[in-house]
Amino acid sequence: MADEVDQLDTEQIKSWRSILTLVVFVITNIIVISPFDIPIYVPRPFYNFCLDILSKLRIISPRRDIPEETSSSASTHNGSISASPSPAWVRLKCPMNFVTAPLIADLFLLAISAIHREEVSDGTRGKDGIYPYDIMIFFITLAYIAISIDASGLIRYLAFRVLKWGGKNGNRLFFYLYAFFFCLGTCIGNDPIILSGTAFLAYMTRVSRNIEHPRAWIYSQFAIANIASAILVSSNPTNLVLAGAFNVKFVVYTANMVVPVVVTAIVLFPFLLYIIFASDKLIPYSIEMHELPENLRAKKPVNPNIPHARGTAEEEEMRTSGGNDEQEKLLSLEEIMNPFLDKQGAAFGAFVMAATLITVLGLNAATSGSGSEHPVYWVTLPGAFVMLCFDLGFGWVNRHTTRSIAHKGRREVEEARMARARKEEEAKKAAALERAAEDREGDNAELTDQPGSQVGLRDGSGDGVLVIDGEQLATPEAERTAGTDPDQVGQGDPEKPGCDAGAVEKGLGAEQHLKRKTLVMLVAETYTWLQETFPTVTVVLSHLPFALLPFAFAMFVLVQALVTKGWVPVFAYGWDHWVEKTGTVGAIGGMGFLSVILCNFAGTNIGTTILLCRVIQAWQEIHRRNGVDISDRTFWATVYSMALGVNFGAFSTAFSASLAGLLWRDILSRKHIRVGSLDFARVNLPIIAIAMTVGCSVLVGEIYIIRKETPYSLSN
Repeated sequence: MADEVDQLDTEQIKSWRSILTLVVFVITNIIVISPFDIPIYVPRPFYNFCLDILSKLRIISPRRDIPEETSSSASTHNGSISASPSPAWVRLKCPMNFVTAPLIADLFLLAISAIHREEVSDGTRGKDGIYPYDIMIFFITLAYIAISIDASGLIRYLAFRVLKWGGKNGNRLFFYLYAFFFCLGTCIGNDPIILSGTAFLAYMTRVSRNIEHPRAWIYSQFAIANIASAILVSSNPTNLVLAGAFNVKFVVYTANMVVPVVVTAIVLFPFLLYIIFASDKLIPYSIEMHELPENLRAKKPVNPNIPHARGTAEEEEMRTSGGNDEQEKLLSLEEIMNPFLDKQGAAFGAFVMAATLITVLGLNAATSGSGSEHPVYWVTLPGAFVMLCFDLGFGWVNRHTTRSIAHKGRREVEEARMARARKEEEAKKAAALERAAEDREGDNAELTDQPGSQVGLRDGSGDGVLVIDGEQLATPEAERTAGTDPDQVGQGDPEKPGCDAGAVEKGLGAEQHLKRKTLVMLVAETYTWLQETFPTVTVVLSHLPFALLPFAFAMFVLVQALVTKGWVPVFAYGWDHWVEKTGTVGAIGGMGFLSVILCNFAGTNIGTTILLCRVIQAWQEIHRRNGVDISDRTFWATVYSMALGVNFGAFSTAFSASLAGLLWRDILSRKHIRVGSLDFARVNLPIIAIAMTVGCSVLVGEIYIIRKETPYSLSN
C-alpha cells in the first residue's frame, strides 16, 4: 500500500529528475513523429582499421583501396567539421526513429538514476493487469497466421473477385471494396489489409483510364481497415493493452464495440462517396479498365513470394517511375487480373486462424479474475507454430519447383541487365564519337584535349582510344584492330580474339571470390537459399512487425517512469476534475478527443494506449483512496471512448499516429504514389472528425441504454 501511496504523490514532480523524465518523454515522442539521422564523422584511418579487422576475421570482404588525396583535408571551424566532403573523414549515420529513440531514452534515464530496476521490471514483465510480454507474444504469433494467409494470395484473390463482381460501375465498386476491407479487417486485423490491399488498389487505379488519382481509394481503405480493427481485441495491440489493463473479457469488449464501429462504418461511407471524394476524377461513375491480353490471361500466375518469379517484370516495375508507360500498366494489370492463389495454404491458414480465435475467445470467457493464470499466447503460440510447420513442410515438398522458377527468373534479370549495360556503353561510345567528329569539323588540326571538354584521342591517332572526362573508350577502329566487333564486346566468347583476357579475368575473380568466403556472403547466400526453398516463411517473417517489440517495451518503461515520478497522477487528477465538471458525456467526448490527439504526439497509438491506461488506473486509485466510487456508466464510457480514439486515431494527422500508417506510406512509395504529410492530414481531418463524432455519439446512447448509474467496483 505504501508503494501505491508513493505513486500517487504529486510532490515528486518538483524534483529535477522528475522534470527531466517528462522532458525526455516529450522529446522521445517528437523524434518518433519526425525521425532523422545524426551524422557521425569518423577519421578515415580508424574507419579503415575497423574494416581491416572485420576483413581479417572473415566477416566482410577486403575493403577497396581508396586513393589518398593529400591536397584536401578535413577543415574545421570552431570545432565543427566542414560540410565539404573530405577523404580524411567518413560520414556515418545514426538513425533516430521509433525504435532507437525510446531505447536511448530509457538508457539515459537509467544513467541519471531517474528510473531503476523496478521501473524496468514493471515496464517489461508487467504490473496492474498490463503484461507487455503476454501482449507482444500474442500479437506477433497471431500476426504470423494472418500474414501467412495474406502470403497465400487469398486477400489479393478475393479483392480480384470483388473487382469482377463490382464491374465497371464506380460507385458500386467503391462500396464493394469498402465493405470487403471492413469485413476482412474485422477478422484478421488491419496489417494484412494494408499489406495486400494497398498494393492492389495502387495497381487497380493505375490501370484505369479515367481514375486520375488514387486518393479516394487508398485513403478510404486505410480508414476502414483501422475502423474495423476496433471490433476484436486480437486485431490491434492497442486493444490488447486496454483489455489487459481493465480486465475486460474479449467477448464483452466486442459486444460493447461492435455497434459504435459498425454504425460509424455505415454512416462514414456516404460522406466519403458524396462529400469528401465527390469528384468524377476520383470515383468515376463508370470505370474504364484496360483489358488484359489473352496470352497473359491464360498464363499461369506465378507466386510473388518466390524471388525473381516474374523475371524482368519486377525489375521493370522498380525502374519505372509510374505514369503512362504501357509496359508498366500491363504489369499492373497482370498483377490484379491474374492473381496467384495458393489454395492449400489459404484454406489451412483460414482454418488455423478461425480455430485460434475461437479458442482464445472461449478460454478468455471461461477465465475468472485477472486472467493472468491463462495467458492468451498459450493459444496463439501453438497456432503460429502449426502454421509455421505447414509453411515449412509445403515449401520443402515444392522446393524443386520454386528453385527452378527462381533460377530462371534470375537468369532473365542478369541477361537483361547485361543487355542494358551494353546498350548504355554503345550509346556512350556513339555520343563520344559524335562529339569527336564535331570537334574535327571545327578544327582540321589534330584533335587534342581541350580544357572543360576533356575529349581527345590518345596519341593523336585516328584509330586510338577515345578519352572522355578521364575515361578511355575504344573507337571502332581500335576494336577492329583488336579483332573484336563492338556488338560482341563483353560477351566473353573464348572463340573471339580480345575476349579471352576478360573471360580469364572474370574466371580468376570468381575463383578468388569462392576462395574467400565471408560471414556476410554466407548470410546472403543462406537467405537466398531460404527464399528459394521456403518462400512463404521468409516473406512472412520479413513482414512481421518485429520492430514493435523494442518500441513497445521501451514505451512501457517510459510510461512507468512517468508513473513513479508523479506525472501520471497529475494527469489523473486533471482528468478527474474534467469528469466532475462534464459528467459521462464529457468523459466520452474528452477521452475520445484526447486519445486521437495523443496518437499523433505520444508515440503512436500504442504509446498513447499505454499512457492513457495508466492515467485511468491512477484515476481509479485516487477514488479508491478517497472512498468515492466512480459510476459504472462513467468508467466504461471513458474506457470504450479511449478504445475508439486509439483505433480511429491511426487515420488522423500524422503517419506516425500508428505503425500501420508508416507501413501504408512505405508501400505506396514503392508503388510510385507519393503521399505528403500535409496532404495526409488535410484529407484525413474530415474523415476522423466524422468517424469520432458518429462513434462517440453512438457510444453515448449505448452507455445510457446498457449501463446503469451504479458504482463501479474499485476493489480489483
